[in-house]
Amino acid sequence: MAIDPSSTPSPVPAGIPCWIELACREQAVAERFYGALFGWEFTTQRDPATSDGRYAIGALNGLPVGGLYRAAQGAPLGWMPHISVPHTASAAEWVEHLGGRITLGPVAIPDRGTIMHAVDACGAPVVFWEVPPNWEFVTGIPNTFSGADLNTHDGVAADHFYTKLFTYSSHQIGDGEMLDYVEWLIEHEPVLYRYVMGSEYSLDTPPHWLVYFDIDPARGVDAVAGEALMHGGTVVIQPYDTPFGRMAILADPEGAVFAVIDHSRVTEGWGRAEVDDPYDD
Repeated sequence: MAIDPSSTPSPVPAGIPCWIELACREQAVAERFYGALFGWEFTTQRDPATSDGRYAIGALNGLPVGGLYRAAQGAPLGWMPHISVPHTASAAEWVEHLGGRITLGPVAIPDRGTIMHAVDACGAPVVFWEVPPNWEFVTGIPNTFSGADLNTHDGVAADHFYTKLFTYSSHQIGDGEMLDYVEWLIEHEPVLYRYVMGSEYSLDTPPHWLVYFDIDPARGVDAVAGEALMHGGTVVIQPYDTPFGRMAILADPEGAVFAVIDHSRVTEGWGRAEVDDPYDD
C-alpha cells in the first residue's frame, strides 16, 4: 500500500508539489535577481533547519510563491520542489522501503509543518513536506511555479519509486527511446514529470530536478531570457518551442538552473537542439 492522495487530512493531497525553494550562497544576491525577474518581495524568518537559522519567503502580490535559504558549506545549490505527504514519519518508512534514504529529519518548523529531506531510488534529492492546515502556495499564474521535471539516468528506478510511493499513474509522452519523457498523474491530471537525460548531458551528471516558472504571454520567454542576462544571470539554453509551450533554461547569478515557459505558444514538435550539459562544471 502506498501513500493515498485521498487519505490525507492535509490541505494539499499527497503527491502534489506543495512548495519550491532555492538553496543559494548569498541570500541578498538571490533576492535581488528573483525580485527583479519575477517581481517577488521577500521576508525573512527564523528556521532551525537552515545553516544560518534564516529562511526567506518570496511573495507575489502578498501571496507566497517559494522560499530561499543559504546552503551549508559544500552543499549543492539549486531549486527543489517539495512534495506533500500526510505524515512525514510514515513517508520516511516508505522511502526506505522503496530504496531511498533519509538525509534530514523529519524536522518540525513552527507554523509551517514538518519537512523531511531524502534521496530517492535513482539518486536524486527530494523534499517531502507535511504542511499545516493553513498552508498557502500560489502556482499557475505568471511568475510562479508551473511544474518540475526529475532528470535522471534511470527512468525505471524513478518510475517505480514514485508510482509506488504515491500511486501515481505513469504515461509516456515521448517515444520511449529517443525521448524518454514521462508524466506522473493523479486521477488523470499530471503533477510531475520524469526525463531520462539524453546525449545533451554527460554520463556523470547527477540526477536533479528542473523547476519551471510560468511566463505571461504578453511578456514572452525571449524577453525574460534577455532580462535574466541584464540582471546577472545566464541563458543556458536559448528559447525554443515544445508541445507544452515556448521555453528557455536559465541560471541565476550563482548558477542555479531553472526553466521559464509560456504555455500559450505550443507546437507539435520539439525545437530544441543539442546543447552543452547545464550541470557540467
